[in-house]
Amino acid sequence: MEQKLTYCLYARKSSESDERQAMSIDSQIKEMSVIADRDGIEIVDIKRESHSAKNSGTRPLFLEMLYELTIGKYNAILTWAPDRLSRNAGDLGSLVDLMDKGKLVHIKTSSQSFSNNPNEKFLLMILCSQAKLENDNRGLNVKRGIRAKCEMGWRPAPAPIGYLNYSHLGTKKLMLDKETTPLIKEMFIMASNGCSGRDIKSWLDKDGRLKKHTQRNIPLSMVYRMLKNTFYYGEFEYPTGSNKWYLGSHAPIISKELFIEVQKKLSFYTQSKSKTTWGSKTFDFKDIFKCAYCGASIIGEEKYKLLKSGKKNRHVYYHCTKKIDSNCPEPYVNELDLVDKFIQFIGLIEKRRQTAIEISKEVKEKMAKYKAFRDQLFEQQNISAEDKPLLFSEYFKHIVLNGNNEEKQEVLQSIKQPLYLHNGEIFTNPLL
Repeated sequence: MEQKLTYCLYARKSSESDERQAMSIDSQIKEMSVIADRDGIEIVDIKRESHSAKNSGTRPLFLEMLYELTIGKYNAILTWAPDRLSRNAGDLGSLVDLMDKGKLVHIKTSSQSFSNNPNEKFLLMILCSQAKLENDNRGLNVKRGIRAKCEMGWRPAPAPIGYLNYSHLGTKKLMLDKETTPLIKEMFIMASNGCSGRDIKSWLDKDGRLKKHTQRNIPLSMVYRMLKNTFYYGEFEYPTGSNKWYLGSHAPIISKELFIEVQKKLSFYTQSKSKTTWGSKTFDFKDIFKCAYCGASIIGEEKYKLLKSGKKNRHVYYHCTKKIDSNCPEPYVNELDLVDKFIQFIGLIEKRRQTAIEISKEVKEKMAKYKAFRDQLFEQQNISAEDKPLLFSEYFKHIVLNGNNEEKQEVLQSIKQPLYLHNGEIFTNPLL
């Protein structure tokens, strides 16, 4: 008896430059719905994904679709083209593996069909691999272009305060900003004479010229970042943290000697500060995530809201430090929302059983103790514990919601794979 096919309509489009010409998600759904009506295809679910398929394991709805195929919610996929499903080897392997297991019986696109037979699976792999090859070649060409630009002395990034971007013969270059350059030079002179960052910020706020340029008073942290920026004397590191230094072709604002003198003053000031005045607060997810957009660290920040009763309500938000890209658009995430997303993420990863969650020996021992306690509760409720193995996701949820700070840090640090945060969602790979 022929197996009945039930489909998930999967539409995807990312905002990256290589997919700007791709059909919109709504257009994909409209076109494929017409095909479904024409061919009598039963659509059980529709998924709309706005993520890149360059890296494996970074699309929440795609992972959800793989899981639902595994549990038999549907057994076929309807999509506009093969590259909507995969542009990387990892996700392609997941699809083929599901076909081999009989969980994914058919893939229907606008012009082709792929069933569980060697020739059609081979063709699917070729088409998706071609999309991966295009990605890889594009990435290599971009890296070559960036490296060539750096070797020419032009940093591939927005102009820092004190400079303006302009194009010359197709190459983006920098020129001095006559309005803000004197302010930058005065900042370094003040710092070399012993003025603190707060003194300099106060002077800038009162002067007002920089606010006219940036549309706001710059924060104290930016003052210190500017005073530590080697770009102002003519050298730059790219990418940040790579230890690859280049001599800039832009006009320097200060001398290297003045920059070194300022760093000595800043170093002395930092060492003389109390270690408990800044960064001493503890946050549950400190050092756990990096920004998926620029790769910088994600840090916590407290906010207090004054209630009518006079009491203060504490809120914790996590955000990108912007140490790599000062214009990083990554938004703030409320800790309560992040807790829910983290619990869902760990559960989804464990259901896939494709991304290993490495757990430390200490956490395994505590999991065993918790299981014994949980099984005892089951017995009191006449529930059989034999049919309910303790999953890491269940223990993780218990600790994150109920554990003390030490227990939370222990279970969080036991997750050895890198995690990235983007728009409140958690991923195993950066976007860039």
